[in-house]
Amino acid sequence: LSALARRAYRRPVTASDRETLLSFYDRARTEGGSFDAGIQLGLERLLVDPDFLLRMELDPPTVDPGAVYPLSDVEVAARLSFFLWGTIPDDELLDLAEAGRLSDPVEFEAQVFRMLADSRSEALAKRFAYQWFRLQDLKKINPNVRIYPDFHQQLKTAMVEETERFFHHLVSKDKSVFDLFTADYTFVNERLAKHYGVPNVAGTEFRRVPSPDDQRRGLLGQSSILTLTSHASWTSPVLRGKWVMEVLLGSPPPPPPNVPDLEETSAAEGGRPLTVRERMEQHRASPACSSCHRVIDPLGLALENFDVTGAWRIKDNGAPVDAAGELYDGTAVSSPADLREALLNRPTPLIRTFTENLLAYALGRRVEHFDQPTVRAIARAAEADGYRMSVFILGVVNSDAFRMQRANAVEQAGPDGGTP
Repeated sequence: LSALARRAYRRPVTASDRETLLSFYDRARTEGGSFDAGIQLGLERLLVDPDFLLRMELDPPTVDPGAVYPLSDVEVAARLSFFLWGTIPDDELLDLAEAGRLSDPVEFEAQVFRMLADSRSEALAKRFAYQWFRLQDLKKINPNVRIYPDFHQQLKTAMVEETERFFHHLVSKDKSVFDLFTADYTFVNERLAKHYGVPNVAGTEFRRVPSPDDQRRGLLGQSSILTLTSHASWTSPVLRGKWVMEVLLGSPPPPPPNVPDLEETSAAEGGRPLTVRERMEQHRASPACSSCHRVIDPLGLALENFDVTGAWRIKDNGAPVDAAGELYDGTAVSSPADLREALLNRPTPLIRTFTENLLAYALGRRVEHFDQPTVRAIARAAEADGYRMSVFILGVVNSDAFRMQRANAVEQAGPDGGTP
């Protein structure tokens, strides 16, 4: 029970811990149960212990209220393990923490690289990338099967896996964060390869392949992103532009009140259904709508050659796709490649937003104004080292925000009037 409790509680087991678990073992034996029954009851008690269910970081009794203090090595080990692996520390990390060796910067950095090289670091991609890119929104989108008959659940699952594997590759191979936009490769299985028009891929196993063309490079050419920012029957430059602003640039557009939704209509010249661009131009004719759409629309329109499922197209409702637009600073864009270049010409918001999201994920809370010096320091260190993923990760785990804690500012009186 003590060996299991050490792993479950992610810290050394105290005499009180052992007595609690053994009391449940003894209760089962006293009631006539077998050895196995005693162990079972002890385990049941362990599995409902707050120290197992919650990551407990309690203020030391010697720390003044409101004071900032360093977390213990054991607490840092738990933070590090849940950040990189999404699970509890292994024996090696826990042994070093209990010995106080994680306070050694050399040992600590060695453990970070060991954990990144471990297969469990795939959790960073599956959890962080899933959260940052809002891949959960893909569950809400089910393209109209009468318009997109080849779309099904297997393809949707493959889309998510492509993005997760892509991000994990960047982390495991210590690539530059800009590879998110410029990478000339991706990861597909047979179903997704067929969707992209990539030849010579058979089977359900994912493998790395060259990007089909320059327009498909990086994150902006992946179907997971393009589908989750669409409606069931038509694309949405507004949702795509909003996703770019919020997720990549960290600048969510504030919508004015009482703005009507973009409606599908067939009222077109000659009876032809309107294209998405034509519907948008009708929508933003109102002065109340134009101020925001002038900023959002060109970002989304640059991706208009991708349909609802992320497949490439040259026509929309029988008319040639018009993806041309002008960004707020006058930059002309008319394709995913143009948009990618425009974003990379403004690297500062891209780096800041990535750093903020990584820090928020590691801390388990949103980034506040007082975290901005930390964000800037991490970004500066990354710039000096080619913006490699490991530099961002090391910057986060070595930051005061990750390694320090502030004690509760107000003491609470205990039952006897003292401080508990």
